[in-house]
Amino acid sequence: MAALVSYARKLEPLPARYADVADEGFAVPECQTPVRLFPEMRDDRLYFHADINVRQSPTVAAFLSIVFSAVNGEAPETTLAIPRDFVRTMMQSLGLGTREVGLEAIVARLQRHAREARDVRDASAALPPHDATSAP
Repeated sequence: MAALVSYARKLEPLPARYADVADEGFAVPECQTPVRLFPEMRDDRLYFHADINVRQSPTVAAFLSIVFSAVNGEAPETTLAIPRDFVRTMMQSLGLGTREVGLEAIVARLQRHAREARDVRDASAALPPHDATSAP
């Protein structure tokens, strides 16, 4: 448990710009722990931020910290490559199999955000460059 608390403490606080954003599309209702996940694309790299009470939910916060350390700052494809059995394998190794449903929902939400970010990135890359000299 001490290792989980240590990882939970590494989860970065939610940036202030997300504090007043509505839950719609960001909450993970399948998880017993109230948590909101915010994706952010910068320079074709995906970053996730979580709104969670770390003290009340150290297991979920630790899980997010571990996942974010692997996927933040990477292309969306990194998040999409998280194996289907990742949560089960990780939680069983920690003896926390009862949290599986909510954590799988978190990974599914991260992957949904990653797909959306990838699609937006790919669509904008397919657009022809804007040429200011050809304006009417």
